[in-house]
Amino acid sequence: MRPLFHPSVEDITVEGILHALSDPVRVAIYADIVAQQCSQNCSSFLTVSDKAIPKSTLSQHFKALREAGLIRGERHGVEVRNTPRCAEIEQRFPGLLQAIVNAHAIQLKGATRAKQPTAKKVARRTASSK
Repeated sequence: MRPLFHPSVEDITVEGILHALSDPVRVAIYADIVAQQCSQNCSSFLTVSDKAIPKSTLSQHFKALREAGLIRGERHGVEVRNTPRCAEIEQRFPGLLQAIVNAHAIQLKGATRAKQPTAKKVARRTASSK
């Protein structure tokens, strides 16, 4: 089995981080790993944001996060446990990851509110069905 690639801290770039976190599934995975503050195995993410993710796709998401330097993956038997590299990246780019994770949380709250029916939406639906 090939060893997992992890870039050194000096090789981590802002562009690489932003590219890795530009995908909604990857940013959701990363935010969850950061929030748990402990290692997570890949199979914990077979469902992300109420969507089923195929294992092959999930592997590609973790590879992108790992190669951007955002997580460290360690093999334990047949599973890979992933931990965030927040402390290392914080030293290189102070405040960057926290800003991204906070923005993701704000975005999720807005999306949740948009999906919830409000009195105006219910009234419009009722009026239009008559």
